Amino acid sequence: MRNPHAGQPFTTSDAEIADALLDTSIPTLLLSLVHMSGDPQLIRGALKPAGLFLNEVQGYMSEEDKAAARALALTVIADYRDRGCPEPEPIDGALLKEMMEWLVCEPVPDEYVPLLLEEMELDGRDGRAVLPTAGGAHEDFPVVVIGCGESGLLAGIRLKEAGIPFTIVEKNAGPGGTWYQNTYPGARVDVGNHFYCYSFEPTDQWTHYFAEQPELQAYFQRVMDERGVGPHVRWGTEVTDAAWDDDTATWTVRTRDGSGAVDTLVARAVISAVGQLDRPRLPTIPGRETFRGNAFHSARWDHSVDLSGRRVALIGAGASGFQIAPAIAEDVGHLTVFQRTAQWMFPNPNYRLPVGPGVRWALRHLPFYGRWYRFLLFWPGCDKGLAAARVDPDYPDRQRAVSEVNDLARIVFTEWITSQVGDDRELAAKVVPDYPATGKRTLQDDGSWLRTLTRDDVDLVRTPIERIEADAVVTADGVRHEVDVIVYATGFHANEMLLPMTITGRDGRDLRATWGQRPTAYLGITVAGFPNFFCMYGPGTNLASGGSLIFHSECQMRYIAQCLDLLTADGRRSMEPRQETVDQWVRRSQDEMATLVWSQPSIEHSFYKNDFGEVYSLSPWRLVDYWSWTRTVDPEDFTFG
Repeated sequence: MRNPHAGQPFTTSDAEIADALLDTSIPTLLLSLVHMSGDPQLIRGALKPAGLFLNEVQGYMSEEDKAAARALALTVIADYRDRGCPEPEPIDGALLKEMMEWLVCEPVPDEYVPLLLEEMELDGRDGRAVLPTAGGAHEDFPVVVIGCGESGLLAGIRLKEAGIPFTIVEKNAGPGGTWYQNTYPGARVDVGNHFYCYSFEPTDQWTHYFAEQPELQAYFQRVMDERGVGPHVRWGTEVTDAAWDDDTATWTVRTRDGSGAVDTLVARAVISAVGQLDRPRLPTIPGRETFRGNAFHSARWDHSVDLSGRRVALIGAGASGFQIAPAIAEDVGHLTVFQRTAQWMFPNPNYRLPVGPGVRWALRHLPFYGRWYRFLLFWPGCDKGLAAARVDPDYPDRQRAVSEVNDLARIVFTEWITSQVGDDRELAAKVVPDYPATGKRTLQDDGSWLRTLTRDDVDLVRTPIERIEADAVVTADGVRHEVDVIVYATGFHANEMLLPMTITGRDGRDLRATWGQRPTAYLGITVAGFPNFFCMYGPGTNLASGGSLIFHSECQMRYIAQCLDLLTADGRRSMEPRQETVDQWVRRSQDEMATLVWSQPSIEHSFYKNDFGEVYSLSPWRLVDYWSWTRTVDPEDFTFG
């Protein structure tokens, strides 16, 4: 059977191939040529990338070198076509590592190589797939999954592979989670799409490098349909509570559908696939309920409201507001953006660019082009961001930056921002942050944000809001900003995980009461006192330094599948992490978090922080470490019943 990543055979003409190559990433293309020709000398000559940076997919190659590479590629690809597009021979490990290092222009440490090879699937094998275990009584071990976003859908796919009966309970009417709920104008992903997808379900159909919400939701819908997960989902249904029964070693999960009807499911295990950015948070502004115009949260966008020609207040300009403002500015009569703190951003010229037909042709036909392109996106976002986030305790001015590397990032980001503002010093003072770079969620910009703020019909207000009146937002300086519509882009209850469900574990322990503002789970997955309960996107697994939550989900679900295997293989009734295991993990994680910029006192008003200024939602760990720790379950970390 042909390796699905080896490309589909083609009869494309030389002229059509030449046109297609104008779109492609040249470093990625050259690596594909090595597979086609079997000749590593193609990357040992003068044609090579000069460097690698996030979203810089051409490796800073000169136009002359790119043209020479395309001419070479046309010859190799035409020969490959004329030979009938044979499946390339496997490449040995030493050459693959050489190819990795050639592409990223730096050494790739040995500890990363197994992770990268698994991620790229060059052998055509899904290394994270779950295979049924001989002798395991999986059919007698029903599982309930809460949520059908990217992680819940993944859980369903893997449980189906393992032959474990399961039911997914999803409050929405379709899959995708945040990509189903957030339909506001301009909503798009901020991780390159050819990486922000399941490793085992790549697609050559993305129309943008950073896809918009409808396309992302359609991707999850297609994967669900093709994998046959849909019949296992109860749509439009919420889990209200779940309780563990020690006598029967089961969870009783109560649900409520849109009509109010209550039902009960009994499961041997529960997987929470509830996102951290799920429940919208509305600000506690005096008079908010007195506003007579239209008002709604960005995650509950009211598409029945026509914004054309109307005066709109956008309260909040973080990740969502940053996308909304450019998307609606041309349509509204006047836009007033209320921003508490400025956001750091870095340049990404690909942020709104469409994927050309040549790229889609290469992804479909050129051997392993898509896998190397995925690697090209993965590597600069894989643990590189931690360097800029690491605190140097001897750095003199940690109000401004936390290290020399962090200060360099601040300089680069500042130059990008000020280069677009020109001589407008008043605007520059508003949009350049006064806290260390990367200290909050760092945004990606192609110039649209600041271009929007320079419009005559757009105002950026940094003065705090004092109250809301029937027809206006009033700031602390007494200015009344008369508006017709208010959009609250004010984020989510990120630190109140599993809100509003009640999860009751052993001895009547309430999970959210136990957690308070310090939610913790071993590896972000299992919780002491809550047997057979597993989290995906749990405490301490959000990513602020790079990577992809889908990657993290794949690590977590492999680990959970192994836990379920341990439970069923020997007929065990229950498992939960030892308290000392959890305590040690929390101490290590908090000690590590203290060395990173997100926990610093100079970072205020961060949704990462709880009311005590602590960070329990983020992962402080390298991706390679988390991948390694979740690769195999250690039974010694658990107690079994």
